Amino acid sequence: MTNAENIGAPAAKAVKKKASTSSFYIAMRLMPAEERDAMFAIYAFCRKVDDIADDGVGTRAERHEKLEQWRDDLRNLYAGTVPPQVRFLAPAVAKYGLRQEDFLCVLDGMDMDVAEDIVAPDLATLDLYCDRVASAVGRLSIKVFGMDEGPGFELAHHLGRALQLTNILRDIDEDAAIGRLYLPREYLEEMDCCRQMDPLAIITRPQIDGVCRKVAKLAHQHYDAASDILKTRPKGRIKTPRLMGAVYSEILTATEAQGFAPPRRRVSLPKSRLLSLVLRQGLFS
Repeated sequence: MTNAENIGAPAAKAVKKKASTSSFYIAMRLMPAEERDAMFAIYAFCRKVDDIADDGVGTRAERHEKLEQWRDDLRNLYAGTVPPQVRFLAPAVAKYGLRQEDFLCVLDGMDMDVAEDIVAPDLATLDLYCDRVASAVGRLSIKVFGMDEGPGFELAHHLGRALQLTNILRDIDEDAAIGRLYLPREYLEEMDCCRQMDPLAIITRPQIDGVCRKVAKLAHQHYDAASDILKTRPKGRIKTPRLMGAVYSEILTATEAQGFAPPRRRVSLPKSRLLSLVLRQGLFS
């Protein structure tokens, strides 16, 4: 039985549908079956807990309790009991040595969104958030890729942050609509965009373009650092993170070319361009 099947047929179908619209779905499809199942399980976990943080169902206390139940179930899983909610993770945890602390770190990131709507965090808080919701997923993933922890965790550090910052820049309007703004306070103050803390008001200001370009520069620095690690050809299946970096850095560049002043359009790459990147990265070789 695959990890996808262990999730349960209806839930697996829903998660697969969400995955099929994501930019890294093609990278998952190109992986060997066992590794693909493990990555699918990690993805499913992230989707399930992210939905708790973002769907707005229940009070903040109730959503926090749901995340606490995930924590309890994960601790039981690692202690040798397998609660039904985390059964789909068990094969990947056993085969690839996925670390409990990284799953818990993802939950800590989700809890940051549940505790309060994040609005203009300082750079240190933003970096912590990116580590929890993105780089921690990378630390889980490099285990599946068969990478050593040294270069693998360093790659997860930089690529996770690069991807998350890119998503933050793509989702400015969507986040503001639910009362969130992940752009750093220091940049907003520098560009004189932070006299009020209403996300919708802040993102309508023309100065927001300069703020976003500073965040984009920070993301590019992380992409460059990740690329430098990959160029050393570390042990493991590095084609998948290499494709992820290529796809999302191109999305960032296209978003910069469009500009960040309102009105904005969320940039996505056409399937033809994704295939071109796959071929360029040599993933069919």
